[in-house]
Formats: sequence, structure tokens, C-alpha cells
Amino acid sequence: MDQKLKIKLTIADRVYPLTIDPSQEEGLRKAAKNIEDLIKKFEKNYAVRDKQDVLAMCALQFASQLEQQSIDEDNDNVEAIDRLKSLNQILLQHFNS
Repeated sequence: MDQKLKIKLTIADRVYPLTIDPSQEEGLRKAAKNIEDLIKKFEKNYAVRDKQDVLAMCALQFASQLEQQSIDEDNDNVEAIDRLKSLNQILLQHFNS
């Protein structure tokens, strides 16, 4: 039987009780810390009216990072495929000559 772990995470001055798999704890705690750090950064650098504005800015920041990583990975894959096609052409020319 899988053991669940009960933890509490604080984000934007609110406590969120969670029941998780133990393997998720480190990732969730790091994510909560990253959110808290980003909240502090936004509050320090921008005129923010309330926590919801800050949380929306955090969500946009993290979502855009994920999207950019996906775009970068797609570009890397296209480049790798192009290189493999070039290598394949060289090999075909070599073995057919």
C-alpha cells in the first residue's frame, strides 16, 4: 500500500495542506520556494496592488518559461534531424560509390 505524506506549503501568505506521495515532496517544496521568491521579487520591483496580481505575474512567468523550453527543444530536435539527414546522405554517397 502506498504511503501518503501530509505536508503544508505556504504560498502568498496562505497555507495549503496537501496529501502527496513522498517522492513529490522535494519538488513541491522547491516549487513553493520558487514561487515565494518570485513573489518577493515582483513586490519589490513593481507597484503591485494585491496578491492576486503578483500570483498572476508568477503564473505567467513560469508558464512562459515552460513554453520557451518547449520551443527551444523543438528547435533543437529540428536541428538534430537535419544533421542526421545530412550524415545519412554522406553515408549513402560513401557506400554507393
